[in-house]
Amino acid sequence: MSERVETVQAPIAGSSDFETALRATDGVELRVWLRLLTCANLIERRVRQNLRDRFDITLPRFDLLAQLDREPEGLALGEISRRLMVSNGNVTGLIERLVAEGLIDRRSAPGDRRIQIVRLTRAGKAAFDAMTPVHREWITSVMSGLDRHELATLLDLLGRLKNSAGRAAGEENAT
Repeated sequence: MSERVETVQAPIAGSSDFETALRATDGVELRVWLRLLTCANLIERRVRQNLRDRFDITLPRFDLLAQLDREPEGLALGEISRRLMVSNGNVTGLIERLVAEGLIDRRSAPGDRRIQIVRLTRAGKAAFDAMTPVHREWITSVMSGLDRHELATLLDLLGRLKNSAGRAAGEENAT
């Protein structure tokens, strides 16, 4: 059985992407990697712009509100940094701005004043709840070129890729 390899596609009109410089002879692994980066960047660019235009909020702020929405009791600063995959310094600046806007509050953890717990305020919950269905519509729109079966297959394949990448990262760390 031969491996089906898609020909290199031209970039979207008026744009440049990671696949632009690919040649037909480049390996499929490299082509998949660059296709994933291109797709992620295209989707992220659209979501960033839509959040800015519709809600006057940045993607990092939205992501922080999303994490806090999942944890009504709040999260420690370190856990927020881990979930957002950013440094504590980056999170601190975000938190300070959102506290000033009244969207979140920050308090010392009971029994350990060194730990700060951050949670949504009522205003923050209301703002996030207003954004959620609109954000979902944007993502649905981006994925509209695929049917439900294709999306399920893609999700499964990306899960397998995630496991493979995780194993490879573990192997690299072990050497």
